[in-house]
Amino acid sequence: MRIGVVNPNTSRSMTEAIGRAAAAIAGPGVEVRTTCPEMGPESIESHYDEALSVPGLLAEIASAPADGYVIACFGDPGLDAARELADGPVVGIAEAAMRTAALLGRGFSVVTTLERTCGRAWDLAHRYGMAGFCRGVSACDVPVLEVEAAVDVVVAACRSAVAADRSDVVVLGCAGMTSQRAEIERRVGVPVVDGVQAAVLQVESLVRMGLRTSAAGEFAAPPPKPYAGVLAPFGARQAVAGLG
Repeated sequence: MRIGVVNPNTSRSMTEAIGRAAAAIAGPGVEVRTTCPEMGPESIESHYDEALSVPGLLAEIASAPADGYVIACFGDPGLDAARELADGPVVGIAEAAMRTAALLGRGFSVVTTLERTCGRAWDLAHRYGMAGFCRGVSACDVPVLEVEAAVDVVVAACRSAVAADRSDVVVLGCAGMTSQRAEIERRVGVPVVDGVQAAVLQVESLVRMGLRTSAAGEFAAPPPKPYAGVLAPFGARQAVAGLG
């Protein structure tokens, strides 16, 4: 089995950290291939960043056949489009983390990077039917590319969230926090869910069960059509939808 893990930003160092976490959790016989796009933002910290990360994300999926895919950004950018394009299942780390956390306690707190990203986390909690489990979303106010080295700040934010929200579980709201998960859990004292590893295992389980995204409705392969300008190559990529 091959799982493609795509970091939608262009940071090579962050991609390598994500890859280590993904490979460490994958089961026997599972090959994890972690990549990032050649084009797009260095980090995703705004709606603008998220929108411009999607073409590069889709190009990675189209060029790297796999049995299933993980989108390793907590905004789950391009998730619906990726599900149209890929043959196998596609799981975003926010959805994976929230659904996993809901199995572990009455309610969870999301701790993300910058304050401006909190609204997006709430949007996703509502979209995934997890708003009833999400007791709060808070930020540690550390930029994405600096968060891996700021474990003390993240721990403090998690402790504060658990106390303020009276939550049982913490969801890490950034793929850049993946290497910190075990230490944060040890220091905070509640289960801490990293969406990268949760998503890898969810994709692995779906593939082992022979399940894929339904193509009966809106997630069928997109209808081929010409694209203009810098997006012209993406019209051709539609022809390889169902590539897994």
